[in-house]
Amino acid sequence: MFNTIEYTITAIVCLISAVIIQRIFNKEKRRGSDPKAIQGIKWFGLAIFVWGIGALVNLIMVVVLQWPSTNKLLIYFGVLISLANSLFIILSLPSIEHPQKPGIVVRLVQRFSVSEFVGLFFGVLGMITFVFIATSYGNPEISNNFIWLIDIPISILVAISLLYELNKAFVGRQMKFMYLPTFALFVLIVIAVSHRMIPQDRVLQFMDQEFWSVLGSITAISFKFLFILLFSILLYSWKFLSEKEQQQSLAQKLEIKNTKLLKENEQLLLANESHLDTIKTLKNNLKTLKSTSKIELSDRQKEVLGYLSYFGNNKSYTEIAQEMHISADGFQTHIHQIKKMLNISGAGGKEQLIAFAKANGFLKFTSLKDDT
Repeated sequence: MFNTIEYTITAIVCLISAVIIQRIFNKEKRRGSDPKAIQGIKWFGLAIFVWGIGALVNLIMVVVLQWPSTNKLLIYFGVLISLANSLFIILSLPSIEHPQKPGIVVRLVQRFSVSEFVGLFFGVLGMITFVFIATSYGNPEISNNFIWLIDIPISILVAISLLYELNKAFVGRQMKFMYLPTFALFVLIVIAVSHRMIPQDRVLQFMDQEFWSVLGSITAISFKFLFILLFSILLYSWKFLSEKEQQQSLAQKLEIKNTKLLKENEQLLLANESHLDTIKTLKNNLKTLKSTSKIELSDRQKEVLGYLSYFGNNKSYTEIAQEMHISADGFQTHIHQIKKMLNISGAGGKEQLIAFAKANGFLKFTSLKDDT
C-alpha cells in the first residue's frame, strides 16, 4: 500500500514538474538567454522526469501487473533510474552560478563535453553493474539490495556536491537562510540511500515492518519534493538575479550615454563661447576701424601709408623711405606718429598699418600705379 502511494504521488508530481520546467527552458531559449545559464534548467528537468517515469513504471508493474516490489528486474530498473537521475543532476551542477570556486565534481564535468562525460559515466558504471548482476542474479543467498551498492556511492557523492553548490549559490544571492533546507535534503537522501541498502529481513529484527515501509516511502517522497522546491527557489532567484543584472546593465548603458551627452554638451558650450569671443573680437575690431576712419591724417602721413601699402609686404621701412626719397629717420617718425594716432602697438604693428592703408585706399595719395 505504501509503495503504491509513493509511486502514485511521485509519478504525478515529478511528471507535471518536469513538463513545467521544460516549458520554462524552452521559453528562456526563445528569449535568447545565455545557453550555459539555462542548461541547468534542462538537466534538472530531465532528472525530475526520470524520477516520474521510474515511479510510473513501478506503479504499472506493481499495481497493474501485480509484480512483487522485491522483483529483481524492478530493482535493477530502479538502479538504472537512480543512476540516470544522478547523471542529470551532475550535468546540471555547472549551471549553478556562484562567486566561489566550484567543487571537484563540477570541475571534473567541465573537463569533458556532455557526450564524453555521459559515455564515461555509463561506461564505467556499466562494467561495474554487469559484475554485480552476474554475481547476484540467480543466487538466492544474495540480497536483492546488493545491487544498490552500485548506486549508493554515486548518490552520496551527488548529494554532497549538490549541497555544496546550492549553499554557495544561495549565499551568493544573500539567501543564507536556505542552509537548513539544503542540509535537510542531504539528510533525506542519505536516509533514502540507507533504506535501499539495508536488507529488510535484517531490519525486521529491530523494528516493525510497517514502520520501516512508512519511513522509506515518506523519505523517498520528501526528498523529491524538497529537491523540486529547492530547484524552484533557485530558478526563481536566478530569474530575479538575471533581470536585476539586465536592469543594472541597462542603467549602466544609460549612464554611459548620459555621460557622453554631457561631454558633447560641454564641448558645444566651449565652442559656443569661442564663437562668442570671436564675434566680440570682430565687433571690437570693427569699432576700432570705425573710430580710426574718423582720424585726420596729414597728406604726408597718407602718402607714407600709401607707399607702405604698396611696398610694405616686400620691403623694410628703410627701403620704402628710399623709394619716397626721404630719410629713414623721417619715415620712422611718420610711422611712429601714425601708430600713436591709431593706437597700434606690438610686433604686428607693420601688418596692421598695411591692412589699414589698403582698406582705406591710401595708395591714391602716391604717384605709384596700382598694379594689384
